[in-house]
Amino acid sequence: MKKEYEVLKELSLLAGIPANEKRVSQYLVSKVSEVADDVVFDHLGSIISIKGSTGPKVMIAGHMDEIGLMVTQITKEGFLKFQTIGGWFSQVMLAQVWEVHTKKGIVHGVTGVKPPHIIPADKRSIAIAIDTMYIDLGVTSKEEAEALGVEPGNMIVPKSEFLVMGNDKFLMSKAWDNRIGCAAVLEIMKRLSNDLPNTVFGTFTVQEEVGLRGAKTSAYVVEPEIAIAIDTGLAYDVPGGESAEQSLGKGPQILLLDAGLVPHQALRQLVIDTAKAENIPYQEPFITGGRTDAGHMHLAHHGAAALSIGIPTRYMHSHTGIIHYDDYENTIKLMVAVIKKLDRETVDKLLFD
Repeated sequence: MKKEYEVLKELSLLAGIPANEKRVSQYLVSKVSEVADDVVFDHLGSIISIKGSTGPKVMIAGHMDEIGLMVTQITKEGFLKFQTIGGWFSQVMLAQVWEVHTKKGIVHGVTGVKPPHIIPADKRSIAIAIDTMYIDLGVTSKEEAEALGVEPGNMIVPKSEFLVMGNDKFLMSKAWDNRIGCAAVLEIMKRLSNDLPNTVFGTFTVQEEVGLRGAKTSAYVVEPEIAIAIDTGLAYDVPGGESAEQSLGKGPQILLLDAGLVPHQALRQLVIDTAKAENIPYQEPFITGGRTDAGHMHLAHHGAAALSIGIPTRYMHSHTGIIHYDDYENTIKLMVAVIKKLDRETVDKLLFD
């Protein structure tokens, strides 16, 4: 495996659903502390790494949390009932293997449901409701499950592996949404020189999947003038999909809009002009059914010029997603080039002209 994939593998395989991001946080703090001037936190647990001390405040953010489940009940037979944490599509959940994280360690289970053999034929084509599913631990009683350390409140995440695929720039793993954004922010902070025309706040937020909560609190700490969320974006370059501006390998997505943000037009144009000048490929999709941390980042205090950047991802919100390494690398190159341009004069022109 290529050395540059190591951080992507380690980050994506860490477990961390909303309000349970501790493992991810500890990993990122250990890495970003080596390249940042300072690291602070908001009270929800978002990490704010800082580089520079003068000039306009530029905030770039990726969220640490992934979608998952929480144990809500153990039946007398030892099956687990659960609550989804973040958005799940029921049809990608059946017969999947999960990790239940307990105080005693990880317990594995599989999603179960009523066998199709006993479902009336005319109802088998109807999507199975999530609230009829359960996790089968392979035990015979509630007591046996509890002896393994299982209890209500336990975090459940997909059991997945990191794979380099047929084309070795295609990478498959869980939780690209949004560990790939976190990896990008980390690498951007690493590549930025100490001679900056601004102060950069490389932020890793919590609880994005349940309402952009860490973005709201961390932005209130930072008080950004420029706010850019780096998140996953949809990739439709598959059979039956609409691939225009939403394809793997064709560059970062400079969003036209999403459900939480109509971007600052002058900032968006600056990013596009920079991509052209640096010969960095880019795409211009729009998303009407989702939003990024920029949706709250741009509303803190006096507000900020904000933009969402997407790294195209296939099969989001499932056990396994696929990204293209070049999109990740080009996102980093683009953001480093943009940040270098954001001096006081440029930012004032963006905000007030």
